[in-house]
Amino acid sequence: MMSKQIYCCIPLIFFLFLFGFKEEVFAQKDLSTIKITFSNVVKNAPLELYDATYTNSFGEDYTINKFRFYISNIILQNKNQSAHKDSSIFLIDEARKESKSITLMIPSGEYSSLSFQIGVDSIYNVSGAQTGALDPTKDMFWTWHTGYVMAKLEGISPASTVVNGKYEFHIGGFSGKFNVLKNKTLLFPENKTLRFEPGKTVEITIKADVDTWFQNPNEMRIADKPAINSPGKYALAISENYMNMFAIEKIVHLP
Repeated sequence: MMSKQIYCCIPLIFFLFLFGFKEEVFAQKDLSTIKITFSNVVKNAPLELYDATYTNSFGEDYTINKFRFYISNIILQNKNQSAHKDSSIFLIDEARKESKSITLMIPSGEYSSLSFQIGVDSIYNVSGAQTGALDPTKDMFWTWHTGYVMAKLEGISPASTVVNGKYEFHIGGFSGKFNVLKNKTLLFPENKTLRFEPGKTVEITIKADVDTWFQNPNEMRIADKPAINSPGKYALAISENYMNMFAIEKIVHLP
């Protein structure tokens, strides 16, 4: 009797397996690829670590040795006002070319904007040892009390009063009035929707301008505050500046 029941179940199991396989294949065919590439610049000039000298709006010369920031909670808003969200966390590091491109699979369709968070959600700041982009060995973590450095800019400037002319902006703080987490929304050019075709790739290049760290809306002179390495009003002021550093540079439809 039992063997008879088993034989009866075999066609059903095969059908469910086949149906599930077809569902997965169908789902894969209905997906598109988005590649988000960050092009880091200073006043539209390509960012060069160590070698290039830049001048901010206050006439302060500076070089850049480190430039890093976290991107998380990427959201694509479609024309029906519903959204696709990816909760992954990425560390964009100018010193690592491969880190500056993010590739995601998304449902095909038309989308009107791209949003993301600059930084790391508060829950990850108090959740113990992390891996991947959040690994403390990435040199973007303070302590369990103060959490992650959301963005980092370091270099040399004759305007700095620190030994050897160093300046360092380590921007963090995930709670209270000094929370530096920022959300940025970028509308697609001419406020039009962007079509993502099944099986195709769209590459969106986002320009990130370091020059914005120093002004708009807050004036931040290297001479006045060359070292910011804890949560507080200065870190908050710079986060309000650098959230404006992003702009869509170009969109390319790849094969």
